[in-house]
Amino acid sequence: MVRSRKLDSDPLQLNRERNGFPGELVTIQNPIGAASEAYRMLRTNLFYALVDDPPKVIVLTSADPKEGKSTTVANLGVTLAEAGQSTLILDCDLRKPMLHYFFGVRNLSGMLDVLVGERKLQEVWQEPMPALKLVTPGPLPPNPAELLSSRRFAQFLAQVRQQFEYVLLDTPPIGSASDAAVLAANGDGVLLVLDSQRTSRSSLREALHTLESVGANVLGTVMNNCEVPRDGHPYIPTPGRGAN
Repeated sequence: MVRSRKLDSDPLQLNRERNGFPGELVTIQNPIGAASEAYRMLRTNLFYALVDDPPKVIVLTSADPKEGKSTTVANLGVTLAEAGQSTLILDCDLRKPMLHYFFGVRNLSGMLDVLVGERKLQEVWQEPMPALKLVTPGPLPPNPAELLSSRRFAQFLAQVRQQFEYVLLDTPPIGSASDAAVLAANGDGVLLVLDSQRTSRSSLREALHTLESVGANVLGTVMNNCEVPRDGHPYIPTPGRGAN
């Protein structure tokens, strides 16, 4: 369980906060806090809960908007890198990308430039910390779903799969665009991010139904915006096939 706060009205100002990273990156801003420990628990669950068939390309989506999906992607990426795992974060939300705000960088060029052959991957990735690479979308296309379901994107994903130990894909909410379902079908597993105060049961059921309909491997859920127990130890369910 992870508590998150909303982005400021001017996200580009966030990189002026401590250590040059936004406050949403609690794993850097407050590494000994309960939220940071929750992200490390999530990382541990990924390491050990699926030993026989560990996921490498992990899609993170949510049932609805504003449920902490991008927050989870960014902080999980940080904890994986801190554990020495070479990690790539791909911002595949080609409608409303947010990850460049989290890491205090600009979205001037990125994945789209690589897909059209104008840039190489090494030319567009940014390295906010050792072992962690971030690739923003770059110029947003008019047809996100078609691009993400293209052979060219599949080849790109196969390339990064060989280069990194973990590839995290941030996608639009499953209920607002078909993009997330397209990506979920091509990933090794999906983490569904929920908000304890906002996500309705009907939205959760619809999201799970959509993921199941494309054959996605649902690893589990991550619950945001929860009260931390009095003992200070947050609980995160162990990912497992069919978790809900």
